[in-house]
Amino acid sequence: MAFKHAIALTGGIASGKSTACNLFKLYGLRVIDADAIAHAVLDKEAAAIGKLFGDAYLKEGKVDRKALGGLIFTDPEAKKRLEALLHPKIYDEIARQSEVQDALGGPYLIDIPLFYETGNYPIEKVILVYAPRTLQKKRLMEREGLSEEEAKRRLDAQMDIEAKRKMADWVIDNGGNLKQLQRETERVFNEIAYSS
Repeated sequence: MAFKHAIALTGGIASGKSTACNLFKLYGLRVIDADAIAHAVLDKEAAAIGKLFGDAYLKEGKVDRKALGGLIFTDPEAKKRLEALLHPKIYDEIARQSEVQDALGGPYLIDIPLFYETGNYPIEKVILVYAPRTLQKKRLMEREGLSEEEAKRRLDAQMDIEAKRKMADWVIDNGGNLKQLQRETERVFNEIAYSS
């Protein structure tokens, strides 16, 4: 049965999920990366995406992620159509990988950025990587080269980080520097290790 020993790791855009995941891997926790799976599925579905939205969203036979991102963050209907195409395939692959991990025993993480938004995964325990919205916006603008308006639009497309914070079992505060994130990640890792 999939998801038996899974712990979801989530957060908001630019909250530091990837860095926290890498730290958990260093501590020996196994991680399934939903984003990597989503990218693989997106690449496989390039032809279908071309049919859905037009060849302007393809570059040399592959999905032009930047162009597609620009569309789905401004057009809710396009976002729904893309999700209807991709989400079932992404879910099936995550469930398949989860069954492999469950067979190994012990806890493992599934890094699912939109865990709360989709509500698709029957995972009971959740870790939230938290950064205040103002810091998320600043990081997003620096990392992606977005304008303040574009960054705000991407943040608005996700559930508010404060709402997620109230629902999580563990919160990793990433409002400071890397040292703080390491301390916070280690604290949560130890709690998971002692509770399993």
